[in-house]
Amino acid sequence: MRVIHSFVSSLLLSSAAIVSAASSWSFEDATVSVSTKGAGVGGAAKDKLSPSTPLGKSVSLGASDTLKLVLTTVEGSTAKRPHQAFLTLTDPTTGVEESFVFNVKDSGKGKVDLSHKDLPHQFLTSEKPIPASIVIGSFGSSKPYKSKVFDLTVTRDSNAPLNIPEKPVRYAAESEIHHIFREDPKSPPKVITIVFAAAVAGALPVLLGVWAMLGANTSHLSKALGNAPVSHGLFYGSILAMEGIFFMYYTSWNLFQTLPVAAVVSFVAFLSGSRALSEVQERRLAGLR
Repeated sequence: MRVIHSFVSSLLLSSAAIVSAASSWSFEDATVSVSTKGAGVGGAAKDKLSPSTPLGKSVSLGASDTLKLVLTTVEGSTAKRPHQAFLTLTDPTTGVEESFVFNVKDSGKGKVDLSHKDLPHQFLTSEKPIPASIVIGSFGSSKPYKSKVFDLTVTRDSNAPLNIPEKPVRYAAESEIHHIFREDPKSPPKVITIVFAAAVAGALPVLLGVWAMLGANTSHLSKALGNAPVSHGLFYGSILAMEGIFFMYYTSWNLFQTLPVAAVVSFVAFLSGSRALSEVQERRLAGLR
């Protein structure tokens, strides 16, 4: 019985191990190689990678080098193509990350190529080795894989210029701005005002004289006020009120005080003026001149 019990326990543990292995992503047959431009076939330095232990030495990538990483992705013990597979570089100083997608076939075989032109400027200026991690994951319940596999040392050509982009615009609080507003417009000197006011007042007798010469009939004033007293009164009153508004605007009011009052007076003048002109037209049609 003890033998059977031990056998059953071992079988259960083996089954659990198989299920555990089948429920996680990993890789196998992985190699990283760095080839220099013009080195020819077989001139690349090649190292094997382990999914459980990072490479013991740093991989150097020069200005004219190309890094090539080849692997086979597996789910448990079966070679399979995952939904996502990346080679992720992380700057140890700034924490900046950049991921490079593996080109993986249905058989699980994948590769990624990397050179200086593919790296952000933060990695080209890094003085410390850059950790390189492999990330593998897909849909389903299988546990994704993410682990560091080697350190990358970027060697830059000191004679080649480095193009560093300008810093992006950061929206933040700026220093306080003190506005200097223009002074309010001032009225012209009183002498000029008096001169023009006298000119306008002096033109009124001239206007009345011209009306008298042209035959203005003032005898219709009482008849007009009798036929439409409200219309004529409001019309002439609105004209005087508008002159008063201009005077107030000139002396003390601002534009925001003037416009509402002027709008009301203009509306009254329009309505009363229309009715007053209708009354004048009726007298003209009746033959009264």
